[in-house]
Amino acid sequence: MKTDFDLWNIHTGAYHAFNDHAPRIDNGTGRPGPERYFDPAFARAEWDRVFARSWLLAGPASDIPEAGDFMKFDIGPESFIIVRGEDGVIRAHYNVCPHRGSQLVSADLSSVSQFTCPFHSWKFDLEGHNIEVTDAGTFRPEVLCHTHDLVSVRCETAAGLVFIAMDETIKPLREFLGPILPQLELYEIDQMYVVQHRRSDWGANWKGGVDAFAEIYHLHAVHPQTQCLMDDRTQIDLWPGGLSRQFVPFAQPSPRFPDQEGVNPGIAMMLRDAGIDPETYEGTAKDTRVAVQQAKRHRSEALGLRYERFSDSQLSDSVVYSIFPNVQIGCHPEAIFLHRFLPHATDPNQFTYDTCILYRHVDAPGYGAPAWMGLGSEVDLSGRTRPEVIHTKLGEPPCLGEVLDQDSDLLPIVQKGARSRGFRGPLWSEQEGRLRHFHAELDRLMAD
Repeated sequence: MKTDFDLWNIHTGAYHAFNDHAPRIDNGTGRPGPERYFDPAFARAEWDRVFARSWLLAGPASDIPEAGDFMKFDIGPESFIIVRGEDGVIRAHYNVCPHRGSQLVSADLSSVSQFTCPFHSWKFDLEGHNIEVTDAGTFRPEVLCHTHDLVSVRCETAAGLVFIAMDETIKPLREFLGPILPQLELYEIDQMYVVQHRRSDWGANWKGGVDAFAEIYHLHAVHPQTQCLMDDRTQIDLWPGGLSRQFVPFAQPSPRFPDQEGVNPGIAMMLRDAGIDPETYEGTAKDTRVAVQQAKRHRSEALGLRYERFSDSQLSDSVVYSIFPNVQIGCHPEAIFLHRFLPHATDPNQFTYDTCILYRHVDAPGYGAPAWMGLGSEVDLSGRTRPEVIHTKLGEPPCLGEVLDQDSDLLPIVQKGARSRGFRGPLWSEQEGRLRHFHAELDRLMAD
């Protein structure tokens, strides 16, 4: 949604191309049917036509820094091994032994010199070549003439993130990311590392998760506690291929919030994050966003953070990207939020929400990840230890923090309503332009 508020994204006297609007894309006013959220036949076709033909985010490259390091990536009915080879190249293989179909690895992350099947101990090198068949002499030569290496898939890295694709003919990753790639590279994600990783099963379709995270229209109703420090007036940008971006202005209250002047606790938190003492701050809540931007500029100069590469709005706001089909990345100079919405293998009424916080430590007083991200004092921000993945199952409290727990409570209610005969499909406002854009790309692939 474009309003006069967008001018705030280019601070007075400091034009920055980052804030430029993307060329307008008109996705029409159609109303798609609700079956996309619950119909098993739609979900099966979606897997073949969308997920099997798209670049999928497997994880950050920082999770596999050394030769032999691997991460397991599960999505829908498939599982993949993403591994760094002895030559430093990152490759991806289906997590399946060609002998009898056993999965090779079960750990989320580990390090090996080779892969050994737990069923019959066949062995494979990091590149996926079979290097040992147990009791090979008991196989007729004609049997082992069949391919018995691991089956590999396309694997490419951009902006410190590893993507895989099951479609060998897909366009290169950097070409797909196109206009947003240089923007993501500004954040130097390749120098960040995971400091928190949580995974939880939610009772809704994966697209319900994408929809909820791609708009802030619902904040006043579902997350009213955010209104004291987040503005509803945003800039939305759309690009081909289902890519999109949204500025979410922080450090100033929503116009829905009754007190536009007072320094409320949320605003005070933002001030402290920027190194400003709320007790001595003389401005109003309306002035805080600019004060935070200026304070971070001063911090950058003092610590050599090179924030001159960022626009003013990047210093105060959350810049949220959608990468089709199932990824959202919330970017901040100090840390990023990675959100993935992973479809269930068989049930379109369930998905797994996977979220990571990536951060790069700077040893300086007052510097840290944004306080609103909720990283507790027990979290190791140094990068010396990679936290375990905490996975909560369907029906268990996800313990993701107040805002995300509210989403996990709401989405099953939305999912139930989507299955009603009384619901005839979504009606999207201009505030939900990223949703319409996402579903337009989904429909394009489904019809192809």
